[in-house]
Amino acid sequence: MSTLRRRLGEALFARVAGPEGPVNRERFRSAPGPRWFAPDRPIRRVHGDAAMFVGGLRALLLQSLHPQAMIAVAQHSDYRADPWGRLQRTSTFLAATTYGAADDAQRAVDQVRRVHAHIAGTTPDGRPYRADDPHLLLWVHIAETDSFLRCHQRYGALPLDDAECDGYVADTAQIAIALGVPSPPRTRAELTAALDEYQPELRATPEAREAARFLVRNPPLPLVARGPYAALAAAAAAELPASARRELRLARLPGAQEMLGPLAGHAIVGAIRWVTRSRG
Repeated sequence: MSTLRRRLGEALFARVAGPEGPVNRERFRSAPGPRWFAPDRPIRRVHGDAAMFVGGLRALLLQSLHPQAMIAVAQHSDYRADPWGRLQRTSTFLAATTYGAADDAQRAVDQVRRVHAHIAGTTPDGRPYRADDPHLLLWVHIAETDSFLRCHQRYGALPLDDAECDGYVADTAQIAIALGVPSPPRTRAELTAALDEYQPELRATPEAREAARFLVRNPPLPLVARGPYAALAAAAAAELPASARRELRLARLPGAQEMLGPLAGHAIVGAIRWVTRSRG
């Protein structure tokens, strides 16, 4: 059993962290120098928990509801052809900024800003967009922060208290500022208010619904992984606001998703936690 657990843990880590994962993991752990976040900061607890798997998928679905943010992904991202590569880049960024030395964290931020500087275009209805637009950056940030925190509070091994929730939002604000967001929320109340302010702008475009189908119903996975991923997707969808599920056409029987999604989520997060603990 221990051998199976170790092999499953290694396979999952390879998928999420990529071929450079072991090297990066060791560097972020052992490199000398100050970190952006001390070991007792809430961001370390949240980003180190298996609930991040649910939170990450919820964040992608929620972020897709902003038409300009979604069209930027559709026109400039290779998420369909290389979804694992995108996941690995995101996980490396989170690990570098959360756990790495300050130099590694700054390099990760600088790389993202260089990429954003070259992404621009026009939506199908003629509106220009830029990936480094502070308004779009703020939306991506708050959707991600809300998703990670919400799913941690639901599925995390050690949920945060109220003060720690505010601390988590403040921690993620530090990264957002480094990425070019002028005034990100620093408390959970401010985060909720910021999400509310974006509501009039949100709707599911054809590109968003296509992305949702890809992420939830047609992921590029072998048959053996489809069942566990379906549980993960059900949990992520259940954590979305009901209006978002309707927009993305993810709504099922009334009430069923809210009941079954958390059951699936606790099962899959527990399984991931069991497997990943084998890595120490």
